[in-house]
Amino acid sequence: MQPLFRIRGTSSLPKVTILLATFQGAAHLREQLASIASQEGVNWVLRASDDGSDDGTLEVLTQFCAAYPDRVTLRAGPRRGAAANFLAMLCAPDLAPAPVALADQDDIWYPTKLKKALSRLETISDAAVYTARSRHVDALGRPLGLSRRHCGAPSFGNALVQNRVSGHAAVLNPQSLALVRAVGPVEVPFHDWWLALLITGAGGTVVEDDAVVLDYRQHGGNVLGAPRSWRARLTRAALVLGPQGRRIMSANRAALARAAPFLTEDARALLDRLDTAPAHGVARVHALSRLGIRRDAPAAQAVLTLAATLGRY
Repeated sequence: MQPLFRIRGTSSLPKVTILLATFQGAAHLREQLASIASQEGVNWVLRASDDGSDDGTLEVLTQFCAAYPDRVTLRAGPRRGAAANFLAMLCAPDLAPAPVALADQDDIWYPTKLKKALSRLETISDAAVYTARSRHVDALGRPLGLSRRHCGAPSFGNALVQNRVSGHAAVLNPQSLALVRAVGPVEVPFHDWWLALLITGAGGTVVEDDAVVLDYRQHGGNVLGAPRSWRARLTRAALVLGPQGRRIMSANRAALARAAPFLTEDARALLDRLDTAPAHGVARVHALSRLGIRRDAPAAQAVLTLAATLGRY
């Protein structure tokens, strides 16, 4: 792979480290790497962690390393899924204390994606994570529509039942990176949801940008994918109401228990009141409402209400 362009005069640009988790991603990885190389207005370096691919992913990464030897490093992942791979990279002892962007293997970043994120984060002195909207495309890159806008401001109560940080768009400032590293790797199903929980629980900020900054590819290999159809929405509702939903919530709560010393007093008090709230029925629904635990869309809130009534949350 030849360098996609020659990079000149980057030393004065803001530095950002990109963490790319890969597994069997050869089909679309070249496009993602090309979009990373084309980022404007930033001095980027890339760390790729592969979870044992045997489909040509390593060959693509090795070629990219050769094209940008001073910017790209490749290492072996923990082979325990995407969340564990990203958290292992975030907590690696040799990771520089600079802004960090997370990258999926099959998306296409727009040229100003990182520049927009760093611009929004640079004025925030506390822990913060940036997230933005995406254009959904199919496996061939054909447009499907845009991700939806969220309603209301992000909060810890909202994060307990809904993830509003899109991992493919997430950028952490140095303060939030330090927070993640202080807690250390945790066993959670979704790394981006964990970032939302930890940062809001610690009194930090989720910066939601209405800008569309990337193409989010939808295909059979997505870990979760976007809920574009009613079938997909019903699948997610079944996940919330079923045993998998309980396992997800249980894992998130266990991780928050480990992070308790870093949470605000208000966040710890909310969790304590949640633990002592009625277990099911209308009383449970009212308790969640009083605590400010709710989702931001009516249909999603209806599913949460049903889950609380049945004692599933």
